[in-house]
Amino acid sequence: MTSLLELAAEKESADVTDWAARLGWVVGLLLFIALVYWLMREGWKWRGTLQGDLPELPAAPDDPGPARLELSGRYHGSTTAGQWLDRIVAHGLGTRSRVELTLTDAGLDVVRPGATDFFVPAAQLREARLDKGIAGKVLTEGGLLIVTWEHGRKLLDSGFRSDHAAEQAAWVETLNNMIDTNSASDTNSASDANSTTEGTAR
Repeated sequence: MTSLLELAAEKESADVTDWAARLGWVVGLLLFIALVYWLMREGWKWRGTLQGDLPELPAAPDDPGPARLELSGRYHGSTTAGQWLDRIVAHGLGTRSRVELTLTDAGLDVVRPGATDFFVPAAQLREARLDKGIAGKVLTEGGLLIVTWEHGRKLLDSGFRSDHAAEQAAWVETLNNMIDTNSASDTNSASDANSTTEGTAR
């Protein structure tokens, strides 16, 4: 009888010990998660400080003109152009969100519910392409619409994913045609200006 009581007492003691160990592991895990979150938050703030030379984002003009294309989907972030892991976080560009894109002759209007809106003037658009990854987000090949634009003498890649992925190819074609047309127009204007200057000098 004594042996049975001792075994029962030992089992109860073991159960208590197991619960204490489990509680310790849970607390330790929560503290570790909190530490990782804090380090990530500090790293985010530090990266934002390093990118402090990036100017404020342009706002859309009052009258941008009629829409060429419209798109609803998600904004997946911006990086230094050609470096898909070098995330840009300054001015809210690192915040993923829903997005409404509108392309007009004036430029690209990026409206983000719950995040900072911005506008890319047509003269600052550089390229559009389909790709599979940006800023830690990887999709299938061609799953992302990447728009390259210039801001503050820095080239940026911004990644978007349409709710209807099939329409992204039309965006690439339209954007690149628009960029080529604007580039040709700028080249002709510069050439005309040079010709006028040379004629005046003679």
